[in-house]
Amino acid sequence: MGKNSINVKHPGQYLLEEIEKTGMSQKELAARTGATEKHISTVVNGAKPISTAFAKKLGYALEKSPAYWLELQAKYDMEVLKFEEENGITPKERDILKTLTDVYDYMLNRNLSKFIEPVKDASKRVIQLREVLNISNLEDIPKISYNAAYRAQVKKNSKVDSYVLFAWQRVCELQAEKAREKLDIDEFDRDKLLENIPTIKNLIATESNRINYVLKELALLFAKCGIIFCVVHHFKGAPVQGFIKQTDDNKVLLCLTIRGSAADRFWFTLFHEIGHIVNGDLNVRFVDFDSVSNEMEEKADKFAVDTLIPAELFDNFVKSRLYDRWEYIEKCAEKSNVPPIIVLGRLRKEEYLLWSDFTEHNVMYKWAE
Repeated sequence: MGKNSINVKHPGQYLLEEIEKTGMSQKELAARTGATEKHISTVVNGAKPISTAFAKKLGYALEKSPAYWLELQAKYDMEVLKFEEENGITPKERDILKTLTDVYDYMLNRNLSKFIEPVKDASKRVIQLREVLNISNLEDIPKISYNAAYRAQVKKNSKVDSYVLFAWQRVCELQAEKAREKLDIDEFDRDKLLENIPTIKNLIATESNRINYVLKELALLFAKCGIIFCVVHHFKGAPVQGFIKQTDDNKVLLCLTIRGSAADRFWFTLFHEIGHIVNGDLNVRFVDFDSVSNEMEEKADKFAVDTLIPAELFDNFVKSRLYDRWEYIEKCAEKSNVPPIIVLGRLRKEEYLLWSDFTEHNVMYKWAE
């Protein structure tokens, strides 16, 4: 790949043009500014910058303000820095760029950031990712971790790619920023969220073609509770269920990944994440991994299952041993005020039924990303 060029003239060239236009010699300019002729020569030949002190002196000697010369110098310095950045990308950063290709394309296609623009040059893409991920070198991403659970999960889970996971979190934040442009988000109110749990349950969709309408309704409902709700694309390397973050202005970001299309899994995951919020597990940033098992996760699980299907009702149902008949699954669902697929999903998850049982009643969502 050929090296990029510096497209901005050195300010010394503008200085040379200015003194030639006035008919002034370099010797006279030296006298007027109190500088040596050698200094004038090195500046006009691009060997030295125009310093603040020299810009001030040029302001006296020529009909251009100090700010004019300093602005020329700043533009040139920035162009040099850009040139050095684009031509100094390490092989490691190029490898990371390849790892993040899917994330980059997703941000580009959804117009998530002003920094991500269509370019073919790999060096420019690396610079764009540095901008959007707020990091000066992509190699340093693994050094950033948010809590002990995060570090432990990245270390022990071979499916986790720290670069993809880091970028996925940024995608969540960017989608939330887009969502905030369209909705008025109230301040976070835990009590209001709890009050609206029945309404959220009523939104559980049982038809694939209705889910995208339901997502919009959920976003409106959550906004009234101070929650910015987004459903975000799943990327290989980030095996997570959700992402929760409390913002500086007392709002909560709640993102779910689109992984698979099973309706029962989506709704259980949503209520699991609501459980984390209700239980106070915000902790600035909270990444909810699939494979984590601890007291915090168990409490969120319990909130989800008991909210969807009351514990006593479900216990009595499984004790009756009638769960192998669809009509009784429907009755349990009706008493719980949820669609039958929710009861079926729990019976499968807790191994009362096989995943191959009642497959004709599966509800699979077709996501519109």
